[in-house]
Amino acid sequence: MKKIDKIYKLIADNRDRFVKVASRYTEDKNVIDEVVQEQYIYFTQMNKDTLTDIYEKDGLEGIVKYGAVAIRRALTSTRSNYYYKYRKYYTKIDTFTSVITYDILESGEVIPSKHLYNLPNEIVDYKWTNLDKIDKALDDMYWYDKKVFELYYYKGHTLDTLAKQTGISRNSLFTTIKKVRTMLKEILKDEIPSKE
Repeated sequence: MKKIDKIYKLIADNRDRFVKVASRYTEDKNVIDEVVQEQYIYFTQMNKDTLTDIYEKDGLEGIVKYGAVAIRRALTSTRSNYYYKYRKYYTKIDTFTSVITYDILESGEVIPSKHLYNLPNEIVDYKWTNLDKIDKALDDMYWYDKKVFELYYYKGHTLDTLAKQTGISRNSLFTTIKKVRTMLKEILKDEIPSKE
């Protein structure tokens, strides 16, 4: 058996030690299992020479300490790979379910507040009346200004793609779009309430 394989076997045999480390930061068994599994993946993907050097210098204790630091970072840092892979998504779900909860199903069954049934429906808050007012104001503008504004905002072009497609300089397009936005703000300032 190769030396690196022996190290991997030692790591696997000492799972309880990594679980104990993760238990310092959370009581959730699923989170503990996930972070320990991610730690195993990290060990297998890291530079084999580095892992071997840690083992030769400090033995199993060195590897456990190295793993402990990585587990702590995974569970406490919002910049860790673990956070992006597992926690970030669930954090968003938790904010939804903590705002709107329905504890009783139609059948009368009581469910926990963070059950999937408690996810609220998507709230779509389109203000079509405001878009109609913008369109109406655009109809009264010079055709060139209207068309550039529509291509930029309604068709989703960037200044670069619009410049390539039309042959008009990027600066000219920017100036036109800025001018139309300023005019729209002035025209519609009394009709569309501010976000304040």
